[in-house]
Amino acid sequence: MRTNTDGIILKEQNIGEKDRLVTVLTRRLGLIKAFVRGANSLKDKKHSATGLLCYSDFSVYEGKDSYIIDSAEPKEVFFNLRSDIIKLSLAQYFCEISCELAPDGEDAEDFLRLLLNCLYMLANDKRKPEQLKAIFELRAVSLAGYMPNLIACDFCGEFETKKMYFDIGKGLLYCENCVEYATLFELDLALVRALRHIIFAPLEQLFNFSLSDENYEELSFVTERYLISHTEKNYKTLDFYKSIK
Repeated sequence: MRTNTDGIILKEQNIGEKDRLVTVLTRRLGLIKAFVRGANSLKDKKHSATGLLCYSDFSVYEGKDSYIIDSAEPKEVFFNLRSDIIKLSLAQYFCEISCELAPDGEDAEDFLRLLLNCLYMLANDKRKPEQLKAIFELRAVSLAGYMPNLIACDFCGEFETKKMYFDIGKGLLYCENCVEYATLFELDLALVRALRHIIFAPLEQLFNFSLSDENYEELSFVTERYLISHTEKNYKTLDFYKSIK
């Protein structure tokens, strides 16, 4: 069965001298691995459309043992990411998260749109890298079914107090009056509202918030710890990003 879909290359691996094995986040099929015959040849039309971070239109069919991409047309290659090692390393971190959390074998439009928007913002300096990192971490883990409950204090139901406290392991929020009931990470209201915005805002409004540089760093720390805690995975690309940042 042949499927036409758009998608973005998250990983690539050379197979022999001419072929590639790629991991692709597609709109219609979700996360797939596919062979691309002849893609390592500069003369092959699929060469420029099946490299890392290439967003392309694909014609895909399911072979006996794997998917096969028999045609590909590039739509966006995110050139600006490739000329900045910090941006590129953060983009590869987004790809690693996607490989871990994106749906497999089903519609992945929400996840694909999130990734493409974050990469576009990063490539074109539309938002600070730490803001984009936090957005992608928390929104991606929420789409994957690990959404924290940040609506109100889990113990008394209070919506907001001057300080709120986040239990990263349980994904629960507490007000300042109930802080004794858990081991928590202290958040001021700006951070609480930013976390809520990332989870609940429509994609068209997802990037429309601002914080101080210090708060961006703190927000990024919280979302990173939440992601790692709930996926139970250490991300090599995150380690590299931190080492060169």
